[in-house]
Amino acid sequence: MTQQIPQPLPGAPEPAPELAGVRNFRDVGGLAGADGRRVRPGRLFRSGHLAHATETDAEFLRTLGLHTVFDFRNGADMALEGPDVELTGVRNVNIPLTDPADGRAFWKMVREGDLGQLRTALGDGRAAARMTQSYRTMVLSRTAEHARVVHALAEDSVPALMHCAAGKDRAGVSIAVTLLALGVGREAIVADYLESNAPHNRYRVRRGGDAAEQRSPEVLELLAPLFDARAEYLLAAFGTIDERWGGTERYLAEGLGLAPATLERLRDRLLD
Repeated sequence: MTQQIPQPLPGAPEPAPELAGVRNFRDVGGLAGADGRRVRPGRLFRSGHLAHATETDAEFLRTLGLHTVFDFRNGADMALEGPDVELTGVRNVNIPLTDPADGRAFWKMVREGDLGQLRTALGDGRAAARMTQSYRTMVLSRTAEHARVVHALAEDSVPALMHCAAGKDRAGVSIAVTLLALGVGREAIVADYLESNAPHNRYRVRRGGDAAEQRSPEVLELLAPLFDARAEYLLAAFGTIDERWGGTERYLAEGLGLAPATLERLRDRLLD
């Protein structure tokens, strides 16, 4: 099925700075939300991990006045990348979420496996199917974690930055859930999500070894579904919301336990 890719919508914030050691950073301010209001710039940010932030990067992050950094990485991510850089006065909250490339063994295969292993694990649409299923799983199985994030934003955690390893999947779904709660349209949410494909935002895939096969066009093609932001992935998450809860309103109320008063506080904190 041909998927029409949503285009960036008007009202987006100024282009994000290119940080040297932090990928995929951006402010989601400017998106149209509920009641004709817009997401307030400087209140909600997203990025890849902060473990390799340079001192200049850290200085910039400190200027944002962050209250909370939500880190959705798991233990395997931490072992590979290291802890986030320390930002004085900022609360760091680690909430491990489902990793689309779940498990240490899978990541080892992605980074070190030979062409035959990659073909077996990822070929014939298996990589894209894995990603689609993982987005569905995040919506269905992580309601408690997403509820925790959204309730925290409604109470005291703004300005906030959400990140995982690449800032695309786990952070992408968490940002999408938050934007749904703010009344942002799905098309606009997908357009923001697809910004993760910009060359300066993309996660840098590291493959071990110097053999030409390690970075051959076929290897890169096999890996691409894992590292692309594809509209079909996020649309699968939205479809799961519709299938399980019948739409966004019931998902927010029943899935995330957002009472009307909490939803109003959230919108007052994050919308103009």
